[in-house]
Amino acid sequence: MGTYYGSRSPPPLQHPVPTHPAFIPEPPSTPASPQGYQRYASSPPAPQPPQTFSHGAAYPQFTHQPPHLSPLQNQQAPSHGIPDFSAWGIDGATAQFGMQLGQNAVAVGQSYVQRNLGGLIPVTHLKHHFNVSNSYVIRKLRLVLFPWRNKPWTRKMRRSEAGVGEFQPPREDLNAPDLYIPAMAFVSYILLAALQSGLQSRFHPEIFGIVATKAIVVLILDFLFVKGGCYLLGVQGSNPIVDLLAHGGYKFVGVIATLLVGLIGPSRTLHTVVFIYAFLANAFFLLRSLRSVVLPDVGATPGAVGTVSHAQRSRRITFLFLIAVVQILFMGILVRV
Repeated sequence: MGTYYGSRSPPPLQHPVPTHPAFIPEPPSTPASPQGYQRYASSPPAPQPPQTFSHGAAYPQFTHQPPHLSPLQNQQAPSHGIPDFSAWGIDGATAQFGMQLGQNAVAVGQSYVQRNLGGLIPVTHLKHHFNVSNSYVIRKLRLVLFPWRNKPWTRKMRRSEAGVGEFQPPREDLNAPDLYIPAMAFVSYILLAALQSGLQSRFHPEIFGIVATKAIVVLILDFLFVKGGCYLLGVQGSNPIVDLLAHGGYKFVGVIATLLVGLIGPSRTLHTVVFIYAFLANAFFLLRSLRSVVLPDVGATPGAVGTVSHAQRSRRITFLFLIAVVQILFMGILVRV
């Protein structure tokens, strides 16, 4: 056996010859993650095209998305019923907190107005005086401009749920005062006065504030005149502030008619005739409408107390005529734009 191993020589060693391929493919790079990190296998890949964002989505949408990241594509978009604040950098919790804070602020403001101004002008009275219909507005405008043949002038009554007598709303009673027509006439008067100033080359932005201030001052003076006279004459009854403001606001209807005639026809005589007619119509309307305020009927007016003597009745009738006559002064101030 020793002879066998000694006679047999080992095979020659052959070293492998290295071979280099002509091209080594680059391994695929790890795609960009939503957090902005990227891992490279060897050399950095070519720059990717910019990411595209959609206005309604909460997350950016990538132009290239590998299959293993498909769950990111299946994320649901925010609900259409809830505003999406993520585009402005606000998350859902912050948006809900802001909306709740705004609602609480509105509720606090309403309670403050009701607590401080509720005794002066109750909200229920405002709702009552804005309860109008289209037919009522048309018939009321006709009554204000042509009050000569209207009968009767007494207001209608009804029983409330508590069994107390109260006046019917304007929707159901033509003789009931409302605040819709005076409010619309007030705004229309300001716009018409600004238009007339513009046609006369006298318009400037301050005209709106000047005309509105003048109209408010006239309304306040008219209200104080009526309210002060009722106080001095000892008129007792249910005379809400909104009723007196409504009656004082109807004068704007006649003033608007006068201004419209002045815009259409340049005749000074026609303008004067229309102004005198508007004053007479408004004076007659107030004589008949305010009679229930100055001379309340114990049986027909809620809150009326006692009766008046002959001398007191005479003074109240005189005061009623003064209310009608003083309207020419207030309307004369308003038509001078």
